[in-house]
Amino acid sequence: MKERNTVPLVETLTHVAQLWRWTGASGAGTWHFLTIDGEAGDALSGTAVMRKLEGTARGFGSLKVKARIGASEFATSVFPSKSDGGWLLPIKAAVRKAEGLAEGDSVEVMLEY
Repeated sequence: MKERNTVPLVETLTHVAQLWRWTGASGAGTWHFLTIDGEAGDALSGTAVMRKLEGTARGFGSLKVKARIGASEFATSVFPSKSDGGWLLPIKAAVRKAEGLAEGDSVEVMLEY
């Protein structure tokens, strides 16, 4: 049987969302997120289903992504949101600082996955 060379297909999408903050029950920790929903969220969900069928799904249903906000590029994961069906993209403090972002700001993000 001939072995096939498979190169992973890279998908890209651009999405605009409001930066929001989550605070843990203890009040000690906070995280900032963008919610990826709508057409962009549907695209991520489709990829997640395909990876599950292929047997390459990751823990918590997450997807590895490369993200770009302004001049900042970073590798992270998006996580499915059980509350609204979208995806959660964590935004690190270093990125928020470099791009001058604050809670409530409208942010454009480009994702490769």
